[in-house]
Amino acid sequence: MKQQIQLRRREVDETADLPAELPPLLRRLYASRGVRSAQELERSVKGMLPWQQLSGVEKAVEILYNAFREGTRIIVVGDFDADGATSTALSVLAMRSLGCSNIDYLVPNRFEDGYGLSPEVVDQAHARGAQLIVTVDNGISSHAGVVHARSLGIPVIVTDHHLPGETLPAAEAIINPNLRDCNFPSKSLAGVGVAFYLMLALRTFLRDQGWFDERGIAIPNLAELLDLVALGTVGGRRAAGR
Repeated sequence: MKQQIQLRRREVDETADLPAELPPLLRRLYASRGVRSAQELERSVKGMLPWQQLSGVEKAVEILYNAFREGTRIIVVGDFDADGATSTALSVLAMRSLGCSNIDYLVPNRFEDGYGLSPEVVDQAHARGAQLIVTVDNGISSHAGVVHARSLGIPVIVTDHHLPGETLPAAEAIINPNLRDCNFPSKSLAGVGVAFYLMLALRTFLRDQGWFDERGIAIPNLAELLDLVALGTVGGRRAAGR
């Protein structure tokens, strides 16, 4: 029997408040995808949700600030997929532009080291002189790895977007929009989006502390890294804005 394909058309919300200057076809495409207002089309940093709504971000910023001041060696531990790779690149580039002088990264081989911050990955970071580990796009289920890191005297900041389990790893700070106590509206934020919000928060804190003025550093324009956010977000089909 010859297979027949039937197209099912979705009803378009004609009440969507989209800019009148948009071509009719584009208006229909946006409306069919649930876009209802011009605000949802805002793609600048101004259109992003407030980073203050992410629980754990203040604690993570405090730890990073002290690490910057003391020259602590920071190792960013990522993942090898699109989201993890862009999260790693963004975090390293952002912290270097913010004035971090002692930072490196580690992208484990998932087939050899397992997923996330495993004890084996912690040993690799330790061999590179890690004094602080920051996970990006992983870590929310890395209980054993965090325990091992702490046994070596290495504090851990977890940034992730995957759903947490019943218990959380004993990290010094955890940033994840899917934590039960987190009021961040976008629960589908990609890992690279979580990392970007942390960098925005860190930049604000450093500015308020006079970090840039004291060192004669120009305040970096983190919007220049939004290409990485877009790449990782599209790869994971996540929404970073309102």
